[in-house]
Amino acid sequence: RARERRGVMLPIHIESERPSFAACTSFSEYMRRMVHYAQMDMSYTFAQMIYLCISPRKVYQLTSYRKQTKNQWARDDPAFVVVLVFFLCVAAVSYGLALQLQGSAVVRVIGLFVGVHFGLFGLAAASCAWFVSNKYLRAQSFHGVEQRMEWMYAFDIHCNSFFPLFLVLYVVHYFLLPFLLQPTLLAAVLGNALYAGAFCYYLFITSLGYSMLPFLERTEVFLYPMAPVVLLVIVLTVLRVNLTLLSINMFGV
Repeated sequence: RARERRGVMLPIHIESERPSFAACTSFSEYMRRMVHYAQMDMSYTFAQMIYLCISPRKVYQLTSYRKQTKNQWARDDPAFVVVLVFFLCVAAVSYGLALQLQGSAVVRVIGLFVGVHFGLFGLAAASCAWFVSNKYLRAQSFHGVEQRMEWMYAFDIHCNSFFPLFLVLYVVHYFLLPFLLQPTLLAAVLGNALYAGAFCYYLFITSLGYSMLPFLERTEVFLYPMAPVVLLVIVLTVLRVNLTLLSINMFGV
């Protein structure tokens, strides 16, 4: 069957080939679908991950189509989260092997990567951004129904933003560990630059995600933390604080 979506070169997620769900998928339904592989579109998920690195705007252009067809901004397919958690587990095991951790220590690293870095940080970031957006960034509406952003869309934005950060701080960072763990200024400069770049790109994709919603304004506020992030990294580098060594010492990874 011929399928196309104007202006977005991504594999198309076909709902008619899967069981139909309510227009606004509940959290329990979303969680239930995680254990049903047949209901997850993996090719579409991997295509989104690629475009998040090379052209993130194309990924967010699909949100308007989803709103028109399903009356919700957020994904109802949990495949992106499932794949990302799997990648984090693989990264955690890899770090455990590189740092010669054994047994429960590796499990602790998995819990740290998945539960704290992705889960708790994501819940906090999504909740704060969701509250700020609905409370302070909604454009005043004089005509039509006043719209509010779903919390799940805020979490979607976190997931989108976290994937490039994962590639930089969990994959590239891993392969550079032999150099970054050296107690030299150059190692600190490179390691800290990776942290700054990853978090700034996280903020850029976050701001882009909120800017795609037509009822939000001043979404550039999500870019403002870039300045303190860069300033903090510069100060730490001048003080010869290596964030890679700091994370190893503080969290065991």
